[in-house]
Amino acid sequence: MTLRTTVLAAAIAALPALAAAHVEIEGAVARVASPLAQTAAIYMSIRNHSDEDDRLFRVESDAADRVEIHTNIQTDDGVMRMVELEDGIAIASGASHQLAPGGDHIMLLGLTEPLEPGDTFELLMFFDVWIPVTVTVTVDNEAANALAGHVEMEMDGDADSHGDDQSGHGTDG
Repeated sequence: MTLRTTVLAAAIAALPALAAAHVEIEGAVARVASPLAQTAAIYMSIRNHSDEDDRLFRVESDAADRVEIHTNIQTDDGVMRMVELEDGIAIASGASHQLAPGGDHIMLLGLTEPLEPGDTFELLMFFDVWIPVTVTVTVDNEAANALAGHVEMEMDGDADSHGDDQSGHGTDG
């Protein structure tokens, strides 16, 4: 192996470590309404350790036909609705962004197989600045519900608008 090939191989091998140094993803959990559900919501914390602002703009997974980045908005008549964030989620340099019930989250639409508590699957998360990051998600309704309770406490008692049935996403919950 030439020196040039060795250096190139070492640089390619270091890319996942560089991505991990750039972005830290913790607590990736999915919540499903029932074994018959066709959708699942995913929550996690994303921290940008980079000196540059970044943006999560796409997520892929073999667990569903479609994966979308969503948020909840309140309409003029006071109803909470989920909408796709087509531009993704901006994550400022040195900042964290919480994907949580009642706020930003990732939706799996058209599950390819039933998800049950304890199951795991992978997401491939795409950012503007850094290479894609693979994240292992655990199906854990209890952890997701606890996160919803934590978010409610931070919002001084505002209701969790996502709900266990993930209304607005066609779940038979």
